[in-house]
Amino acid sequence: MARTFDIRNEQVRELVLKEAGRVIGDGGLIVMPTDTVYGIAADAFSARAVSTLLAAKGRGRDMPPPVLVQGQDTLLALASGADERIMALVRRFWPGPLTVICHAQPMLDWDLGDTWGTVALRMPDDPDALALLGETGPLAVSSANTHGEPAAETIAAAESMLGDSVGIYLDGGPRSGQGSSTIVDMTSEPPRVVREGPLTLDRLREAVPDLVGVSSVGGDDGDDQPGVDESADDSPAGGAARDD
Repeated sequence: MARTFDIRNEQVRELVLKEAGRVIGDGGLIVMPTDTVYGIAADAFSARAVSTLLAAKGRGRDMPPPVLVQGQDTLLALASGADERIMALVRRFWPGPLTVICHAQPMLDWDLGDTWGTVALRMPDDPDALALLGETGPLAVSSANTHGEPAAETIAAAESMLGDSVGIYLDGGPRSGQGSSTIVDMTSEPPRVVREGPLTLDRLREAVPDLVGVSSVGGDDGDDQPGVDESADDSPAGGAARDD
């Protein structure tokens, strides 16, 4: 039976975050708040947990989840060849609603799905999400919804779709309403926006002037892009995440 905890209650917040970390460590799933929408999360380094996450959403390996990280140091550990353009983006827009598709380090012991050697990374601008990432390390996180349904902006919406497939729901209150993150594919040349979101192309070009927009690449919405899944944020080469 899934349990729901209100992490706005400071008296229980620390204990609840530790319990959520235990569930993740045991290979389970949780629903967590981010700065965009609610996400369903699993240990990024547990292939079984990631497979369970995809099954809960009704998705296949062709739509792997993005990975939420605690900061730029984790990006450098997970991404291969993080050049100055990637670092310019994350210095300017992290933490925040920006998912960056990078080449993954080839020696990583994980299986996020059919990523074509890429990974979609995001640092959320949410204190509860960052505190949880401090407990767990990198998390595979997709929007807390089932296939074809809108991303959950309240814990009740997430519960109605995911039910007991999740061990713990962390209620941080209604989300911002700004929608899912902007996704930029830094593995292509020139780099390009593959999903529009809260960050406009003009703002992104302040950091990477040669970035091209969705309309410049034939209106692609990111569904067949490496590292992009469909809903939440972060969410992240055909098939990586277009989520959170």
